[in-house]
Amino acid sequence: MRIAIMGSGGVGGYFGARLAAAGEDVRFIARGAHLAAMQASGLRVSSAVGDVHIAPVTVESDPACIGPVDLVLFCVKLWDTETAAAACKPLLDPATAVIPFQNGVTACGILKNVLGAQHVMGGVAYIAAVIGEPGRIAHTGTMARLRFGELDGSTSARALAFDAACKRAGIDGAATDEIEALIWRKFVFLTGLSGITCLARLPIGPLRADPDTRATLAAIMRETWQVARAEGVTLTEAFLDEQMAFADSLPASMQASMLHDLEQGNRLEAPWLCGRVVELARRHGIAAPVNSTIYSALKLHNAGRK
Repeated sequence: MRIAIMGSGGVGGYFGARLAAAGEDVRFIARGAHLAAMQASGLRVSSAVGDVHIAPVTVESDPACIGPVDLVLFCVKLWDTETAAAACKPLLDPATAVIPFQNGVTACGILKNVLGAQHVMGGVAYIAAVIGEPGRIAHTGTMARLRFGELDGSTSARALAFDAACKRAGIDGAATDEIEALIWRKFVFLTGLSGITCLARLPIGPLRADPDTRATLAAIMRETWQVARAEGVTLTEAFLDEQMAFADSLPASMQASMLHDLEQGNRLEAPWLCGRVVELARRHGIAAPVNSTIYSALKLHNAGRK
């Protein structure tokens, strides 16, 4: 497949490198020092499941230099969604799919408005990866999987083609007919993980072990679960217990990418995570005091120090 990676950071860089190493025609879009390092020395991935080095790598700063592709993995930070979506237009032909592998629950709606609903699929990435240094992606732990599908639940040729490409690359990636539900399920967990790790400035290990911070993590997720149900998403009570069990299964060093951004002085995705929970809770008349407190503590950092 001819694939463009819009946003070659932790998610896009990791999965793009795996696809390129397996022989897919992958074109990366990057900027700044990361772009310069990739142009000079290629793209490296450091991972417990196997390192990768792609050199030379096809990387551009302008999507117009790439032209139409079969698939766009849309992996930019949430504050860049509208601008990056508009920049994707030269990548499209009538059958091109754009899959946002982003956090939160707003990306698909924005992409539909900018690019047209016919181009947008849904996607969820489960991975802890960041730019360790320009030109290198650092993958924490061994979790690395993708789920994707048409938003109407149908099975399409383009979803199956990407499913096959993932299998060729040894990626745990699969097409699904319930992608909207999976997006919300991740939103519940990620809001909890990002909120508690940023609040305490610690990875998940000590936070799940301490009874007070563990209870706070559970409370964040329960508030987000209540919002999801108010939005019409079917999530059972048992789902919350499953998410706590999932938290217990993660490496103790696991932290949300938002904590990495906070520590590095980068912009934060808080408005689209805990901030979005607060916004939707108010709309539905639901109390969300834990998410509200966390957002109040983080919002002055939203613009970053840089």
